[in-house]
Amino acid sequence: MPTRQNSTSGRPKSPRIQVVLPEELCDRLSAAAESESRTVSNMAKVLIQQGLERLEQNRSALQETLEIRGSAPSGEGFRKALEQQQRQQPRRLRGLPRRLRLPRPSG
Repeated sequence: MPTRQNSTSGRPKSPRIQVVLPEELCDRLSAAAESESRTVSNMAKVLIQQGLERLEQNRSALQETLEIRGSAPSGEGFRKALEQQQRQQPRRLRGLPRRLRLPRPSG
């Protein structure tokens, strides 16, 4: 549960939460914050906002897909679901892969 404190003027401050991160994730967050000239706390806030927006978009898209499937014949519902998917922005990969696995040459 977030805690809320009061400022010296008596106005309530924004709610605060504590998060425990693994060292590697904390380092990545710090590097991202530094690259965008933000504080670590502000960078975490921005990333949480973006993640929640993406989650809400995915949920609403899923809900629309389920509504389409429920109201139209199966072939028509499938086509509408695909069209809905195409209208959404493409998902882009972020960053480089950590490990690239190549098949071993047979010999």
